[in-house]
Amino acid sequence: MGRAEERRARQGGGHRAAPRGRSSGTAAGAPGTMPAPGGPAGYGGPGGPSGPGSHGGPAGPAGPGRAASRSAARGGARGGSAKSRIRRLFTWKKILGTFFGLCLLGIGGFIALYMMVDVPTGNAAAQSQSNVYKYSNGKVMARVGTVNRESVSLDKVPKDVQRCFVAAENKSFYTDPGVDLKGTARGILNTVMGRGTQGGSTITQQYVKNYYLNQDQTVSRKLKELVISLKVDRKLSKDDILAGYINTSYYGRGAYGIQAAAQAYYSEDAEKLSVQQGAYLAALLQAPSQYDWSSATDTGKKLVTARWNYVLDNMVKQGWLDASKRSAMTKLPVPDAPKGTPGEEGQKGYLVELANQQLEKQLMKSQGLTQSQAENAVVDKGWTITLNIDPTKQKQLEKSVKSQLTSKLNKKKRKVDGYVQAGAVSVDPKTGKIVALYGGEDYFKHYISNATRRDYQPASTFKPLIFAAALERGAKTQDGKAIDANTIYDGTSGRPVEGSDIAFSPPNEDDQDYGNITVQTAMNKSVNSVFAQMGVDVGMKNVLAVADKLGMDTTGMQAVPAQTLGSMGASPLEMAGAYATLDNHGKKVTPTILAKAEQKNRTVTLPSAIGEQVISREAADTVTSVLTGVVDDGTARVSVAQNPDRQGQQVAGKTGTSDNNKSAWFTGYTPDLVTSVGLFGENVKAQKQVSLTGATGLIPGTGRINGGGYPAQIWADYTFGVTKKVKFDLDTTQGAAVQPTTSPTPSKSATESPSETPTTEAPTTEAPTDTPTQEPTETPTETPTTDTPTQTPTQTPTDGATDDPLSQDEFAGQ
Repeated sequence: MGRAEERRARQGGGHRAAPRGRSSGTAAGAPGTMPAPGGPAGYGGPGGPSGPGSHGGPAGPAGPGRAASRSAARGGARGGSAKSRIRRLFTWKKILGTFFGLCLLGIGGFIALYMMVDVPTGNAAAQSQSNVYKYSNGKVMARVGTVNRESVSLDKVPKDVQRCFVAAENKSFYTDPGVDLKGTARGILNTVMGRGTQGGSTITQQYVKNYYLNQDQTVSRKLKELVISLKVDRKLSKDDILAGYINTSYYGRGAYGIQAAAQAYYSEDAEKLSVQQGAYLAALLQAPSQYDWSSATDTGKKLVTARWNYVLDNMVKQGWLDASKRSAMTKLPVPDAPKGTPGEEGQKGYLVELANQQLEKQLMKSQGLTQSQAENAVVDKGWTITLNIDPTKQKQLEKSVKSQLTSKLNKKKRKVDGYVQAGAVSVDPKTGKIVALYGGEDYFKHYISNATRRDYQPASTFKPLIFAAALERGAKTQDGKAIDANTIYDGTSGRPVEGSDIAFSPPNEDDQDYGNITVQTAMNKSVNSVFAQMGVDVGMKNVLAVADKLGMDTTGMQAVPAQTLGSMGASPLEMAGAYATLDNHGKKVTPTILAKAEQKNRTVTLPSAIGEQVISREAADTVTSVLTGVVDDGTARVSVAQNPDRQGQQVAGKTGTSDNNKSAWFTGYTPDLVTSVGLFGENVKAQKQVSLTGATGLIPGTGRINGGGYPAQIWADYTFGVTKKVKFDLDTTQGAAVQPTTSPTPSKSATESPSETPTTEAPTTEAPTDTPTQEPTETPTETPTTDTPTQTPTQTPTDGATDDPLSQDEFAGQ
């Protein structure tokens, strides 16, 4: 047998190969089988049905038996060979060797980095430079950046106050090596993966970042921070590091360092701070602007209070504060009212504040900074920021507020006049640019921006969003009728809503009954009972979902019927954004004040203010069409429709007046401009909301400031002075702006057999030439129908709210 045959025999499982002349059946594993007759030597064949080796004729040269054997042999050899190679490649010795090799490589690299990176010269003061803010035309609006910084030695800071910062940021500060390796590794991994920042930095690392480096979130910067922190911890004492930390940190209000912060928040030197005040300043470092008590939202106040308690509780755990003394510390020490810095007088401070906030938000999103880091990276850091503010429109808005409102206030003559606060935001719906903003009488006199505050009810300006939700969701009344502009509802004041698990029966303004009316007329007259029922018909969860898409922040809102009256909090900025989305045919508009933000050699990429289609064009345009009726035939008729400067301009909008007259609104728009104006009653010293009733000399008790009054007057004076004369391009067959093509559709929310024709009104096409001389009251002048329903709905929505209801008494009016 030749060598080749022997080799094949071994590969075939150890059998000896058949010599030539034997049949393939023998070679295939049937030893002793005689050659098949009829075939030449060495040729077997499948023969007949008997199978291999039987009589039946020749087959191929090798025969299928031998071919199968060879294929199996080769496959087994290859399989065994591959497994052997894997076992040889991945042995425990090699795995452990590779692991230790990488460890040694990492250690060697870190040693090299440690030797190469020196502690740089501190540059905290050098990093501080004035920010320049420009109008949209490039003209400089303000230079802000006189740094409020004053360092003090640690012995000038009470020991208890020092420990507040350790308890807040780094309880192991006095014993750690200056770094948190686990936290730093997590931070580097998050940076590489693009997940943003997560905590973990020690006080030493934060001091190094503030004093020696910057707030950039890069792997190289984090590695430098790690090395420098180790070296600084060896070079300086813990007291030196703590002093550096509290003297370089940013506390908000333009204050760098604990001495400047003590003056800014408590008008005290650092050495006179109490432990409660120190705990508040330590808590501030997590989110300075959000936690500033004077401008914080209710959520912000809850968060900073929780942080304040966390600091004090940690001090007890560390043995630095007696538990009995801690138990007596139940109330956070409220800081003094803030003051503006040079360059922020008048309206400039409000514009600068919003520009900074939006830039900080973008840095948090794009670079993974925390809020504290973002503020530290923006305030007084040499930015050149161009705003979208149009100086002509800005001037006109300020002029309109003065001529239509503030010039009529007399704080000495009427106490209530000192409580009137105005705020407004004007947005281009095609670009999302904030072209004008009014934040208050003066940033130096009223630090909180009335344009962005969210603590007052938007009242009936929320009603169009309910109707938008009904159209977008294809909602139906309790008896299955589609909701549109012509659907008839019962407008009886105090009528209980049907189909809700929560009882709710809101009165209309002045307890006015309207009987059976269309949705169009209900919007014109701002009828509470109609929109309360519509909200239940749509489903309050659906209403809030659509409101959120349009631009309102609905986080934490209860999906209860009382929300139909605008009982949540909202800002003029929010309402302007939501209405701008309607004006933009349902494409999301996120108002932005930033046009460009540059720092040295870098430019921040800003997101587009125009987003995706969030509701259908038909739904958005139908709401717009209906809202033209509010102006032509409803609660804004006197101040807007009859304004002599209107000159045929088409306008859509909605008034709003909250319960107890604590706020009054008009949010309206033309095809090229959306503006929301809000008036708020605020006792600044007492930090509480108060009624606007009687302001400007209106008859006390009945002289309410309604949305159709001063807010609408300010809106009209401003808008008709700057807007273009254009018409809406609407894709709808409903509403006051177009000719209805269908008959009104009654629902079971209305009387099934009304005794008179439902109230509908044709749009007014001509505006009177006389100027109103008396404050509008928004009370309808036509005689309402008084029919009551003869049948109530029986269907209950499947998504009825189950949350605790809001108080029925806290309803919003027109």
